[in-house]
Parts: sequence; C-alpha cells; structure tokens
Amino acid sequence: MELIIFIGIPASGKSTFYMQNFFHTHVRINLDMLKTRNRERRLLEYCFETKQRAVVDNTNVKKEDRADYILQGKANQFKIVGYFFKADVRTCVERNSARAGKQQIPLVGIYSKAKQLELPSYHEGFDQIFYVNSLEEGFIVKNFIDRSM
Repeated sequence: MELIIFIGIPASGKSTFYMQNFFHTHVRINLDMLKTRNRERRLLEYCFETKQRAVVDNTNVKKEDRADYILQGKANQFKIVGYFFKADVRTCVERNSARAGKQQIPLVGIYSKAKQLELPSYHEGFDQIFYVNSLEEGFIVKNFIDRSM
C-alpha cells in the first residue's frame, strides 16, 4: 500500500511522469480532473478502503498542502513516498506555452507556485523521497538528500 505525493510547480513534468511510470499501477488523484476537493477526498478514501496504490498529482508546493495527505496515508498504514520535481521557472513557462486550451496555465500561476515552493522533508512524515529532474529525453530520478536533518 503506497501513497505517492508529487511536489512541483505547474508544467514541471508531473503528469507526464505519472503516465510513464505509474499509469498501470496507481490511481491518479488530480484536482484538475476531479474539479472539487470533495471528489478528490472521496476517491482518496476509496483508495484507502480498497488498499489501492495512488498518486496525488497536484502541485503540493507547500508543506501544509501535503500534510493532510500524509496524515491520512499514515492513518491507513500506507507507505508515503514523495517525488520532488525540480524545474526552473523558465523551462516550465516554455512547456506551458506548448499546451493547448484549458491545459495552459496562466503565467501568474506558475510564478506564484514557484514562490511558494517548499522543499519536502522527512520531518513531514515521508517514508521515502525522490528527486526528479525532467530532461528532453526523459527523467532522471535520484534519492532525495534531506538537508534539514
């Protein structure tokens, strides 16, 4: 039983990483798709009840954004894994400009999330944290070094 929490600003590669690595094994919990916190909460509860692995594919840039997911996951005996997507704002703006229609995020959204970004820490309750660097040809995933410890 595993709950994965993605952490990263918009257009940093989170959803693409999900599709390439977890599509066949984990339910995707994404507020952009589900539209309301109630739907998100209900799907997450269902995953806990059925012991289904899940990925929270939201920005989760602040510790407070991640806290409830971690608390719920721990209460349901899930392993909590964080994936921190390191991406510079310029690259995210470029990726975002290639998106079409409603997939494109207003630039203020990218810049504001970048300002709010707090590095994850094992002190939050993660059992494991990975650092993800998005490259043109794919992703590099490394163990995260928690400098706060």
